[in-house]
Amino acid sequence: MSRVRKIAKNTSMLFVSQIITYIMGFFITMYSARYLGAEGFGIISLALAITGILVVFTDLGLGTLTVREVARDKTLVDKYTSNVAVIKLLLAFFTFILTAVIVYLFGYPDEIKMVVYIITGSTLVNALSGIFYPIFQSYEKMEFQSLANVLNSSIMLIGTFFVIFYNLDIYYFAALYLVSNIAVLFFIISVYIREFHSPSFNIDLAFWKPTLMMALPLSLVSIFSLIAYRVDTILLSLLKGSTVVGWYSASYRLMEVFLFLPGVFATAVFPVFSSLHLSSHETLKLSYQKSFKYLAILSIPVAVGTTVLAPEIVMLIYKSAFTPSIIILQILIWAIPITFLNYIFGTILPAMNRQNVLLKVTFLSMILNIALNLVVIPIYSYVGAAVVTVVTELFIFILCLFILSRTFSKVRLQEVFFKPVVASLIMLLFLLYIKTNLFLEIAMGAILYFVVLIVIRTFNDDDWDILRQIVGKK
Repeated sequence: MSRVRKIAKNTSMLFVSQIITYIMGFFITMYSARYLGAEGFGIISLALAITGILVVFTDLGLGTLTVREVARDKTLVDKYTSNVAVIKLLLAFFTFILTAVIVYLFGYPDEIKMVVYIITGSTLVNALSGIFYPIFQSYEKMEFQSLANVLNSSIMLIGTFFVIFYNLDIYYFAALYLVSNIAVLFFIISVYIREFHSPSFNIDLAFWKPTLMMALPLSLVSIFSLIAYRVDTILLSLLKGSTVVGWYSASYRLMEVFLFLPGVFATAVFPVFSSLHLSSHETLKLSYQKSFKYLAILSIPVAVGTTVLAPEIVMLIYKSAFTPSIIILQILIWAIPITFLNYIFGTILPAMNRQNVLLKVTFLSMILNIALNLVVIPIYSYVGAAVVTVVTELFIFILCLFILSRTFSKVRLQEVFFKPVVASLIMLLFLLYIKTNLFLEIAMGAILYFVVLIVIRTFNDDDWDILRQIVGKK
């Protein structure tokens, strides 16, 4: 199977699973937000933000390192699996203690503390599943991760309906995360045993130090990135309260829905990029440039369309209690085109063993994000936090683009963006003047966008050749 078809196979499987996951996630978010209200939804979102930052300490870059090294040398699979498993168990214990200390120091009410503790437990269980995901990714067998995602969302959706039907409190909503992640962990272990073998526990303490040192830059990248992404939610909770967090998080959840596209792409291409770095610089260069083009094509209409349809989207999902979320979504969505392209940088730099460069970029972006949020949140509240998110992503984009322009030929931004922008503007005019059912508007707008792309010859012979390889016609 060609590299293109392997990428397409894994991307397709992850894509389908994420579509299913996000459809279920749509209903989970909609019904939980309506049931809990802005304040209760804000508490759940705050707990997810805190654990979202601290969960990085359960991995410390070991997952990414495992994918890269095992993709290059499959004989390392047992060594990485057994030793990383033990390291992660120790890190999980440390993370729970750290979470308890931080929540105590912040002085949150008991209700928030308990929700944070429960969701932290679920995050730690999920981290144990993360022992096996990198192995599946290294062998380019993404179907198991895809099934795990669907299983998790299915349990969450069924549980959400159960909690609402029996009129249970917020603690039961938090417990859903724990129950679903425990089920996924058992599923992943059973798959690993069936597809590979029972995990061997040949512990090599001498392996730990060099491995952790290699993973350290990758772990710091994750820490800095997560702080930059989640600190706005924590600062809003401390400065403006749980209700504001609920409004902000409602829009943030909608914005994050679209991130599965570059996330799926990055997951599929990382092992390929890692191999190409050693075998073919020219193919790696071509993959980098094509990735830029395709992710730009996918992301620009998302920002344009969501800006126009934000009022309808928010009212449909959250109802009038979340009216402030409209302006937040209209601002946040413009981080999407930039973030899509930043995923390429976050994938190709570690694949090229340049994680130290990525580390410096993410550190600078974290400092910028925290500083700007401290200035604007007290004055502009959730609107300021949304603007800072977009500015931070733009900062990362400019810096990484400059850095990689010295390795590959410079990407011509006008060629990447011009035709998708033209097609998006035509779609924009259509959405402004054609008002019907929301889902029909989205479908018609998407069809019009891609038709215009084809008419103005956005795709060249290479692009059609790649498509033929994907569908197996060449």
